[in-house]
Amino acid sequence: MRAGINALTVAFVVGVLAGLLLTPDGRAWLSHPTLMLGGQANASATAPETAVADTPIEVEAPVPTTTLKSRYADGTLTIGVFGDSMADGLWAALYRDLGDLDGVDVVKFSEVSTGLSRYDYVDIQAKSTRQLAERPVDVAVVLFGTNDAQAIVIDGQIHPFGSDGWKAAYAQRVDNLVELMRSRGAEVYWVGLPRMKSGGFDGRMTIINDVVAARMAALGVPYFDTVALTSNEAGGYEAYLSDDDGRRRLMRAGDGIHMSMSGYLRMADPVADRLKADLGVAEAEAATATP
Repeated sequence: MRAGINALTVAFVVGVLAGLLLTPDGRAWLSHPTLMLGGQANASATAPETAVADTPIEVEAPVPTTTLKSRYADGTLTIGVFGDSMADGLWAALYRDLGDLDGVDVVKFSEVSTGLSRYDYVDIQAKSTRQLAERPVDVAVVLFGTNDAQAIVIDGQIHPFGSDGWKAAYAQRVDNLVELMRSRGAEVYWVGLPRMKSGGFDGRMTIINDVVAARMAALGVPYFDTVALTSNEAGGYEAYLSDDDGRRRLMRAGDGIHMSMSGYLRMADPVADRLKADLGVAEAEAATATP
């Protein structure tokens, strides 16, 4: 009996491996199994801890730009939304908030299952460089992080998630991305990650938020903290939250990570308000409303 079970097990494993080898995704997983196993597999790897980060990427000198208000007054203005699946929802909300403004185009550059930790999977710096070459933007709204609780590997050195080496590497990638966007003449606005349902996952997203918030302060980039905005009165996770009218609305998707459309609109509101102010739209609307 045991010999039969062992034979079946071997046949099963061989079959699975053969199946993986026959597909691109399977071959990619065999080369980088953490694409499926994620941060848990990466974090289990051990290596001497250092604070070595990615080398700063040299980009072209920043293009002299006028203010967003002047650019908007002169004609059309393009707002690009960059990030992962969370940014997809943010784009939809900003499109609803800003898409009806004359001359404003809100464009989606985000892509699901991407992030700043796994450049062996999708190199966001290279991808964004291509995107900006094909479609320049005046404003870059960025939201990354839900896929980034994984180790970062640099020159064969594994930096476990949350370690000093990881924080240094992640911060450098954030800096490189901001510098790239600025070098293409874009004003950058970075949106933080919301409150998460799982306490463990929420703690990991807090680490990412802390690194990003510190870099945005150092770089002078507007940063929108969405944790309080997506928490209940006690500061915890809740799927239903009250809107401005006091009505309870479902703000979260069933996975406890992503938002509902109402939730994305809630996250986008302060971003849209800031952009309207920087474009001079809020000022114009106030002047029009004054008797």
